[in-house]
Amino acid sequence: MIKTSDIFNISSEAEFNRLALEVFRFQFENNPVYRSFCDLLYKHPADIKTVEDIPFLPIQFFKSHAVLSTKNSIEKTFTSSGTTGITTSKHHVTDLAIYVESFRKGFQHFYGNIEDYTILALLPSYLERDGSSLIYMVDHLIKSSNKPDSGFYLDNLSQLAQNLNELDSQGQKTLLIGVSFALLDLVETFQFNLEQTIIMETGGMKGRRKELIRAELHAILKQGFGVEFIHSEYGMTELLSQAYSMGNGIFECPPWMKILIRDTEDALSIQNTNKTGGINVIDLANINSCSFIATQDLGKVHNNTFEILGRFDNSDIRGCNLMVL
Repeated sequence: MIKTSDIFNISSEAEFNRLALEVFRFQFENNPVYRSFCDLLYKHPADIKTVEDIPFLPIQFFKSHAVLSTKNSIEKTFTSSGTTGITTSKHHVTDLAIYVESFRKGFQHFYGNIEDYTILALLPSYLERDGSSLIYMVDHLIKSSNKPDSGFYLDNLSQLAQNLNELDSQGQKTLLIGVSFALLDLVETFQFNLEQTIIMETGGMKGRRKELIRAELHAILKQGFGVEFIHSEYGMTELLSQAYSMGNGIFECPPWMKILIRDTEDALSIQNTNKTGGINVIDLANINSCSFIATQDLGKVHNNTFEILGRFDNSDIRGCNLMVL
């Protein structure tokens, strides 16, 4: 039986690879949707010798199937955002404690003790709907910070601006995590020169503004907040772990998460380092759903880091004729 303590105490690549193969065998045997997908590809545990051999389930399956590797009851279902009429992804979580341990240990891995920070959240598009895994995570981090000024902000930008400036002038380490369009709204109305504050964008204009390339967005935010770097968070409904960027859009994974790049023409072929392709995620915290996911993001891996370069159009997704079981 795979223990969560094994997942969150990985200390080497060899350990990660061994555990990933173990998780693959477990999910092949216990996840009917993933098993069916592997069967269609004629990929079975005897064929899987390395992490690169593991089949990655297209992320669209979370829209059409209950992706579960356990018969335990569902504690919470996280859903993706989507416009009216669009089918949303559903990630059924049977053990919320694993999600909490993943994001807490992930935060600690990159930023240290949560109690050192005041957490300010500007996530209006997420707050306005139910089922956001990001809101669940940030709400938990806010409460764990034990700081009286930590909290969510919706439309009260002037209060947020005042708090940001006051906390920074007091020398209080502060993290402002926000969706891109709301951060732009803030810097268009108020000017900052922050020294103790981390600005972290979670991406997305959510239809409120014209999409900007990352370099353009970060340039505007750096100038508006008076900071040298803009941090970023890479996560999604279908994952229980997050990668973080400390600046320049270069992301790192926690030890139990890994990015592989697949060929855009051949979805089953893994690319070499520094080549652009589709992002495949191994998230071992997804032990009770599926840990091997082929996303619709395009990116590039450099040794132990990666960057996001865009998204596939639906017309660009090749090698996915097995989408419908």
